[in-house]
Amino acid sequence: MRTFFLLFFYVALILLLIPLLLFCYVLKSARPIIFMGKWVMRVSQRILGIRVEVTGAEKIAKEKPYVFMSNHLSFIDGPLLFLVIPQHIRVILKKEVFRIPFVGLGMKLVGFIPVDRKSIRGGKQSMDRAAHLINEKGFSFLIFPEGTRSLDGRLQPFKRGGFFIAIDSQVPIVPITIKGTYELMPKGSFFAKKGTVKVVFHPPVPVQGFDRDSLPGLLDRVRSSIQSGLKELV
Repeated sequence: MRTFFLLFFYVALILLLIPLLLFCYVLKSARPIIFMGKWVMRVSQRILGIRVEVTGAEKIAKEKPYVFMSNHLSFIDGPLLFLVIPQHIRVILKKEVFRIPFVGLGMKLVGFIPVDRKSIRGGKQSMDRAAHLINEKGFSFLIFPEGTRSLDGRLQPFKRGGFFIAIDSQVPIVPITIKGTYELMPKGSFFAKKGTVKVVFHPPVPVQGFDRDSLPGLLDRVRSSIQSGLKELV
């Protein structure tokens, strides 16, 4: 019932926000959309009955760009992290999401980046675009280095794309451990349960001294941080 109510809320909200989206499009202003997005995620959290416990957020400098990297357990990971990360983050999403009427327009205005997962060239262009926006606009990005949601709750092998963004833009990586979302809404489930989610921000990992040849060392360091959080959180 909570999930159906949330879907109804989203549909009604999209219709009500059409004037705001058009206004922001004319003025080329993304800030109102970002603030509205945060508010929507906060309301969604309450509708679903999800309580979030956050630790380590004080490690994040609010005005400094980062590449945030988290494990991926559920469809609700992205919205919850969008809410609790103490910055206005951007994300890279599969291009099909941008076809949603009006929602796709808002995402483009904010600086979200579409990616064609079936094309190696398309993926590289998206990574290059993200690095450019970090250097040019000071944006931070949220990346799920596993590439997809875990089927069993365990940490999967990491893909390299997000690490290329960090190395190319020379900004630190912030490892994040999220736990509890798998139990609330595992992959393949349409309904979300109410419960508690724990989010841990680990110390930022500098990328200076790493390049594409030494990338495996950086990948292992970030993965170990995220894995340590999964072992500690109970």
